[in-house]
Amino acid sequence: MRVNFVLSEVAAGLRRNLTMTVAMILTTGISLGLMGTGLLIANMIGDMREIYYDKIQVSIYLADDVTDEQRDLIAAQLESSPEVQDYIYESRAEAYERFTQQFQEQPALIANTPEDALPESFRVELVNPERYEVIAEQFPNGAAGIDEVRDEGDFLDRLFSLLNGARNGTLAVALVQALAALLLISNTIQLAAFNRRNETNIMRLVGASRWYTQLPFILEAALAGLIGALLAIGGLVLTKILFVDKTLAGPIKAGIIPPVDWSAIIAISPIIAAAGVGLAAVAAYVTLRLYVRL
Repeated sequence: MRVNFVLSEVAAGLRRNLTMTVAMILTTGISLGLMGTGLLIANMIGDMREIYYDKIQVSIYLADDVTDEQRDLIAAQLESSPEVQDYIYESRAEAYERFTQQFQEQPALIANTPEDALPESFRVELVNPERYEVIAEQFPNGAAGIDEVRDEGDFLDRLFSLLNGARNGTLAVALVQALAALLLISNTIQLAAFNRRNETNIMRLVGASRWYTQLPFILEAALAGLIGALLAIGGLVLTKILFVDKTLAGPIKAGIIPPVDWSAIIAISPIIAAAGVGLAAVAAYVTLRLYVRL
């Protein structure tokens, strides 16, 4: 009987404050959806680091007047360096051939590029991809036979800095939305408790505990938080199906960005659900303890 009564009170409370309950659910769902997006971006950044940093190459571009002795000396230094896992030498002809393959869909660019425009180079694969700056120190720009040393790490650092900024921005917006949701939950619980003050006062007079009179309100908030979490999870699923798997299919297939696996969404779904239920329940409990006498 007690369980049935509590559940009936929860249902009645949700019906009485339907508009505020819907607003609470939507606000909670948006904040949790943003939080889930931030977590997915964090996972994607980790996967991209594994993809790209393992493929970092340092390019040592040789000067136009490089001599055979200088070229052989650079090769010998690369061969003896403990930082170098492997390297290849690319002549002007090979560089031009690779250029034509990369830009085969832009024939005008190829036609306006002379065959000797691209320098010969050494392309260096590192033992520790994150120590790409070491080669630049060993082979400084302007050294004998060297025109320029260019590493892909600088670009990757800028790329990951941008992605980290997007992640942090998403989580910041999620935090603001979560604060708005908590305030809305607090106002909704206060209004619900005020509307049912006569019933709760009678219950206290006949011996009901304070916890028993507060439980329906806490369950209302927890249920709204759970529904909001389910909406957030549904939004992530739709985003994966409609945006990631379709719009980003080309870059994913080319290996430019990692795919968003279902396992990642399944992994963060319990976190989203727990956050939605837990934060809503705690907000309701604190509101009842501080602002409402039940």
